[in-house]
Amino acid sequence: MELKASEIASRLNGTVVGDPDAVVSTIARIEYGKAGSLCFLANPKYENFLYTTKATIVLVNKSFVPSDRVAATMIQVENAYESVALMLDLFNSIKESNRSGRSWRASVAWSAKLERGSYVGAGAFVGKRARIGKGAQILPQAFIGNDVTIGEGSVIHPGVKIYPGCKIGKDCIIHSNAVIGADGFGFAPSADGSYKKIPQTGNVIIEDNVEVGAGTTIDRATMGSTIIRKGVKLDNLIQIAHNVEIGENTVIAALTGVAGSAKVGKNCQIGGQVGIAGHISIADNTRIGAQAGIMSSIKKEGEVLLGSPAIDAKEYLRAYAMFKKLHKNQ
Repeated sequence: MELKASEIASRLNGTVVGDPDAVVSTIARIEYGKAGSLCFLANPKYENFLYTTKATIVLVNKSFVPSDRVAATMIQVENAYESVALMLDLFNSIKESNRSGRSWRASVAWSAKLERGSYVGAGAFVGKRARIGKGAQILPQAFIGNDVTIGEGSVIHPGVKIYPGCKIGKDCIIHSNAVIGADGFGFAPSADGSYKKIPQTGNVIIEDNVEVGAGTTIDRATMGSTIIRKGVKLDNLIQIAHNVEIGENTVIAALTGVAGSAKVGKNCQIGGQVGIAGHISIADNTRIGAQAGIMSSIKKEGEVLLGSPAIDAKEYLRAYAMFKKLHKNQ
């Protein structure tokens, strides 16, 4: 795919500074830019690369004023970071739009329904009564269980396992080796000290525009549904337990664990390696720093928390200042 600077500027409502006929066919980081590549400058720390890059076109913020000569054609936009994300999405969608149909090496149940423009790759399995939406992509070696629904435009990457009865919304991305709908960790203690497995009869519902990272696991509910609301972004290697609900547009970084029946609000930001106890609720717009431990419900919206057990971030930093002085007093 090739695009002229004038075409890119039109898509991004930008202004060309330089050659409007300059052509690019790929996107690269500014420090590695080569002829024919599109780069961007959003962080001032990388400004020095702007004057030496061999990239053909560079996206810059409208407020940016260069301090030296720039050989590349610049396109001034409102937000260079958001603009390059739009261009990445464009390049990627064109690349993926070439996939459609069903590989003869895929196993698709006769009762499954594949909508127009969908794709099922080699070695993928689609179970009975499954529904694959318009333009959805089931890549090689993915497993789609019985009665699963995959929404329009969603992409299921290689090695993903989606257990029976789960529902995936529109425009979702499930990365490799994620497991959706495995049994929750439910066991009842017996009088003899052993544990009896509690049947997990529910499912997982993932709403629209959700992204699930590689190796992440989302367990089915004991009864009812484990729910990931629209716009949620989950990093790699996250554990979401049974009957959890994650609110709209919440983002969670890698290696976080959310225990059973916890409720996380909307627009929360949760750092890596956070532990969240079961049967608690976290208010909307909460921000939790890496390695924090959330032991009880967070009721006030907009709190910023650090530490384990987690406390208000300012209190934690004051306490930490004291921690550092303790060894000096010994």
